[in-house]
Amino acid sequence: MSGLSHFDAEGNAHMVDVSDKAVTSRIATATGWVRMAPETFALISEGRAKKGDVIGVARLAGIMGAKKTPELIPLCHPLPITKVTVDLTADPDLPGLRITGTVKTTGQTGVEMEALTAVSTAALTVYDMVKAVDKAMEIGGIHVTLKDGGKSGRYESE
Repeated sequence: MSGLSHFDAEGNAHMVDVSDKAVTSRIATATGWVRMAPETFALISEGRAKKGDVIGVARLAGIMGAKKTPELIPLCHPLPITKVTVDLTADPDLPGLRITGTVKTTGQTGVEMEALTAVSTAALTVYDMVKAVDKAMEIGGIHVTLKDGGKSGRYESE
């Protein structure tokens, strides 16, 4: 299965051996959004959600999600994460929240999965906290916007 490092010569899934890779500084950023009804957006923006501070709780959940990535994604390496930031920004034009997660490490493999998991976990937490008033919320657009470090170099989405 040419080009897919998570499969061996026979096509079996396996964890990639990174022991010969150089230890380098690595960073990844991912983004996504949660679209909601204008009334739900107002509820969150004005801090009136019954479960509390939606943005603050989702930020913490995103950070925790990044740290738990190898427990959730079977072939991810456990990494010494050195920094995680999760930012949720209110966007009245969506209407909803835009989410950005950035993860850093110094290691032998990248942190794209951790950044994606941070954004996904934060988005799911937003949904969980206000689903009682808006079951039609939509989560989407989750993708890597930046990856740097390692032999493959820098990637930035357009």
